[in-house]
Amino acid sequence: MRKIFFVAVIAAIFSVVLFFQISCAGEENDKPKTQQEMVALGKYIVSTSGCDDCHTPKIFTEAGPVFDTTKSLSGHPQSESLPSLDISALGQNQWAATTMSLTAWVGPWGISYASNLTPDKATGIGTLTEEMFIKTMREGKYMGVGRPLLPPMPWQVYGMKTDEDLKAIYAYLMSIKSINNLVPQPTPPDKVAEMLAKK
Repeated sequence: MRKIFFVAVIAAIFSVVLFFQISCAGEENDKPKTQQEMVALGKYIVSTSGCDDCHTPKIFTEAGPVFDTTKSLSGHPQSESLPSLDISALGQNQWAATTMSLTAWVGPWGISYASNLTPDKATGIGTLTEEMFIKTMREGKYMGVGRPLLPPMPWQVYGMKTDEDLKAIYAYLMSIKSINNLVPQPTPPDKVAEMLAKK
């Protein structure tokens, strides 16, 4: 009888301890992240989601292209001219092309340029509110209300992220170094030939 009682007491104590551990873990998970934690989460998401691949200019080395960290996420360099290109190779079921820096792309949609994602108010996203940023990612519209975001920007993928993820990305982008770099506006398909003929 004592043995059964002892086992029952141990089981009860274990149940109480387990209950409090689960409750505490739940409370910790429900606790809002601090600004510093949101920035850290945003940095992790941006760094592991390929944002630098298009939005950061490259330096070319013997080992291939590497990110120019002095221009992180500043988009297509305003001083970089587009190279000449035989546009007869472009079109549906043909080729799309990119510059060596991977910051400008040409295809059936025209010419698109990687945006400046730094918090520069004149040339970056410094005037974009958190709400506008989330709307941009969810709906694929420039500044949340403008023209459609063009390839190769995979906004459909980023739009599936949680609100917390998108808020964290925004928090991180607003924390990085501001770089004044005016990225060109996209070139529509009917102007591509004229644009590249000038090169």
